[in-house]
This record gives sequence, C-alpha cells and structure tokens, in this order.
Amino acid sequence: MGVRLEVEQAKERAEDFLEDAAESTWLERLARAGLAARGLLYIVVAILAAQVARGHDDTRADKQGALRAVVRQPFGRVLVLALAIGFAGYATWRFVEAGVGPRDEPDGRKAMFKRLGYAARGALYAFFFASAVKLFIWSNTATSQQAEADWTARVLNWPGGMWLVTGIGLVLIGSGLYVGWRGLSGKFRKRLKSYEMGASERRWVRAVGTVGMVARMVVWTLIGVFLVAAARQHDPQQAVGIDGALKRLADRSYGPALLVVVAFGLAAYGLYSFAEARYRRVGGH
Repeated sequence: MGVRLEVEQAKERAEDFLEDAAESTWLERLARAGLAARGLLYIVVAILAAQVARGHDDTRADKQGALRAVVRQPFGRVLVLALAIGFAGYATWRFVEAGVGPRDEPDGRKAMFKRLGYAARGALYAFFFASAVKLFIWSNTATSQQAEADWTARVLNWPGGMWLVTGIGLVLIGSGLYVGWRGLSGKFRKRLKSYEMGASERRWVRAVGTVGMVARMVVWTLIGVFLVAAARQHDPQQAVGIDGALKRLADRSYGPALLVVVAFGLAAYGLYSFAEARYRRVGGH
C-alpha cells in the first residue's frame, strides 16, 4: 500500500507540474519562438522548392536542406542556433500539451488521438533540434538523401513490415487530407486570438493559412502515396520525403508549374506560422 500511495502521489505531482507548465508564461514564450522558427523553416523550404522547379536538381528541398541553406548564409551558424532554440521550444510546448491533453475535448478517444498527435509533433521538432545542433557544431555535415529509402528497406524486412509501411503511408495521406480540410473550412482560425486583429489582418491570415495548409496537404499526400507504392511493390526506392516528393512532381510535364504553386503555398504557410507566433492561443494566454 505504501508503494502504491507513493506512486499515486508522484503521479499527482507530475500532473500538477504539467498543469502549471501549461499555464506558464515561459511555455508561452517557448511556443511562440517555436512557431516563428517553423515559419522561417517553411519559407526557406519554399525557396528551395522554387529552385527545384527551375531545374536545380542538386537542391535539397526539405527541412534538412533548409537548415543547410541557412548555415551557408552570413551569420548562418548563429541563425541555425536560433532555429535550434526555437525547435526546442516548440518540442517542449507539444510535449507539455501531450501530457496535459486537450481541455476542450470531452471525448476520451479523440483526446487520446490528439495527445498522440502532440507527442508526435514534439518528437519531430526534437529531431529538428538535434539536426540543427549537429549542423551548428559540424556545419559541413551532410545527411543522406537515401535516408527515407534506408529506413523503409529496414521496416519492409520486418515481419508485417509491408503492412506497417502501408499504414504509415495511409496515415500521412489521411493527415494531409485533414490538414487540407482544416485549411479550406477555416477551422484553424479557432486557434487564434482573432479579436486582436483588424478586419484586413483577419482576411490576410485566413488567406495565407488556407493556401499554406492546402500546400501541406499536397506534399503530405504525395509522400503517403509513395510510401504505399513502396510497400505494395516492396521497393524502398519508391519511398521519399518532402524533397523526393517535390522532385518527382517536377519530373512531370506539368510539374515545374505545379511545383511553383506548391512553393508559393509553403511560403504562405511560413507566413501563417509567423501569424500564429503572434496570435496563437497557448495555454491560458
């Protein structure tokens, strides 16, 4: 009984700590720094995507490529360090959200899925943080463009690996369609303090949010489709990330023009991220 009581008390203390953290000013600042870092990253990815559309095949148009593009600029290592701090803030915010859970969701199952989504985003930005720190320390570090194919090959060789890769691909497709729906329906505006904006600012934020989320839908669904194809054909080379999806899009006859549109949309999402950094509802703030 004593051990059980201690465990329950430790759990209560952890829950109280997370609740206090979720309402804290420091977490709000970390979240806003993270959203601004996300905005800068998407704008750089958009610039790289536009370069791919112009035929620059050696350009890597994804978030790793964006970090390497930033580090090559004047004061690039300082900018990468600032991005790393922003990514750490974003990851911390999402992990705290995952621990506390959504407060406006009475449905336990939906709340659980939202918690998993928060944790997944926290893990993704923790990875970006690690990548940025690595690049800050070793600015000439190169990452393999075969990474997606490598991990897909490993997973395909697991028992049931084909179904797992297919499932991940379908999740990406579903997530992409959901993001697109949120953009087209304007549901994302519920996250923002719209009452602090002027009428023209509200229109501008809705426009860049809608265009940006539709662009993300295109990229995510393409990656998901390629993953499903890799699983069905048992060919890891079919698996691609953002960079591979954009370059395969560029290979089509209509690809360069569509890629310019997608690049414009990704830049719009970057601008929307800056708007979120200013107006996003975070915790009780």
